[in-house]
Amino acid sequence: MAKYRRNRSVLNQQCLERRIRSVRGSVASANPILEQELRAWQDERNASQAKVHWRFSTADTRIKLHHLYPQF
Repeated sequence: MAKYRRNRSVLNQQCLERRIRSVRGSVASANPILEQELRAWQDERNASQAKVHWRFSTADTRIKLHHLYPQF
């Protein structure tokens, strides 16, 4: 689910500056235009080997999440 949300967030930022008709309430496979747009976007991201740019360091993460992962 987290991967889906990340991809959706990136998609919203990079590719949905324009509206695609009938997106609301539809599944991509039920909308050929949306399916084509998503496939093109995904192919481009995969070809560029896009990476996640984290905004925090490992040390900061360990401090913040110490109560969840005390063994680290």
